[in-house]
Amino acid sequence: MSELKKFQVQSARPLPIIVLADTSGSMTMDGKLDALNKGLKDMLTSFAGESRLRAEIQVSVITFGGTAAVNLPLTPAHQLEGFTPLTAEGSTPLGAALSLASDMIEDKECIPSRAYKPVVVLVSDGLPTDSWQEPFARLANGERSSKATRFAMAIGSDADEAMLGDFANDLEAPLFRAENASDIHRFFRAVTMSVSARSQSATPNQATPLQIPSADDQDWEF
Repeated sequence: MSELKKFQVQSARPLPIIVLADTSGSMTMDGKLDALNKGLKDMLTSFAGESRLRAEIQVSVITFGGTAAVNLPLTPAHQLEGFTPLTAEGSTPLGAALSLASDMIEDKECIPSRAYKPVVVLVSDGLPTDSWQEPFARLANGERSSKATRFAMAIGSDADEAMLGDFANDLEAPLFRAENASDIHRFFRAVTMSVSARSQSATPNQATPLQIPSADDQDWEF
């Protein structure tokens, strides 16, 4: 390994991206799950090719459908060897998913102190079916998790827009409302561009605007 390569590997600091993905039964309707899977796959593929000069993008996916689980532990994007599509069933235990995200961010063995501020992305199409207020307060006010940038997308008309709106904490990126599969793709492209810009910036701890691309030519109404 060249001296330059050694320097790049040693100097890159983790940039954690945690996706909270609603995989409740309602996501199987109207192509929502297919659009979510495509958006995630494209995002991970893009992250895998990013430069690691200053920041190493690391990704985790926490699903909440029936139960909440760490579907993908925090992993450097360039080490991912493909994407296993998510499946959906059951209720919407958002509170349990928020607790898993808080635990992950506060765990210094999982996310070291030298890491850049995390990005947490919440995607949901319905109402939480467990107690979520206390876990959300812990995420929003935690010693480390309070510093995270939070983006949110409401899918369809049944999403809890009040909760999702409170979750999103970037004044330049309020709650994004997806009315069709094209919108879901646009949201994930915007997240991809924002995170990629941060990873290449001279100041990766500084949030970058979430710029939603123009609508695709083809729409799928929910």
